[in-house]
Amino acid sequence: MESPIVMSVIGPDRPGLVELIASTVKAAGGNWLESRMCNLGGQFAGILRVRAAEGRRDELLAAVSALEAKGLSLVIKDADAPAGGACHEVAIVEIVGNDRPGIVSQISTAFAKRGVNVEELSTECRSAPMTGEALFEAKARVCIPEDCDVADLRNDLELIAADLMVDVSFGSD
Repeated sequence: MESPIVMSVIGPDRPGLVELIASTVKAAGGNWLESRMCNLGGQFAGILRVRAAEGRRDELLAAVSALEAKGLSLVIKDADAPAGGACHEVAIVEIVGNDRPGIVSQISTAFAKRGVNVEELSTECRSAPMTGEALFEAKARVCIPEDCDVADLRNDLELIAADLMVDVSFGSD
């Protein structure tokens, strides 16, 4: 079995894009392993991990590369073994508050300072129900290394939350 390939796909959103990608992967002997896809500002944005059938890796790479001729931008990489240390604890961090510049920057800086890896992050701005003001929401799945003091990390996040006037919750996965 060939090693997995990770690719990102971006292009103007339209019906049938997922089918186009899926049928291309299947026709070239690929197996769709996992993906995350969404519409962001009218653009289709997806990241997926696929595996080529034995001896068909070059065929799969050529087939997905040909998607660029159909208006999609691609980045294709070999899926390597995970880098860094082992994950000691997985946590879910949620942030909610009035939108303002710098929320993601400050939270991600706190994670990086303590060696915490952000494995998944989804963010959204929408109108608050009562006021109509821009409400920022984020949910992160993070991997906390063994040498990270979780109490210190929580304290860092609480200080940021107070400074930005947002609510931060921190829980186990």
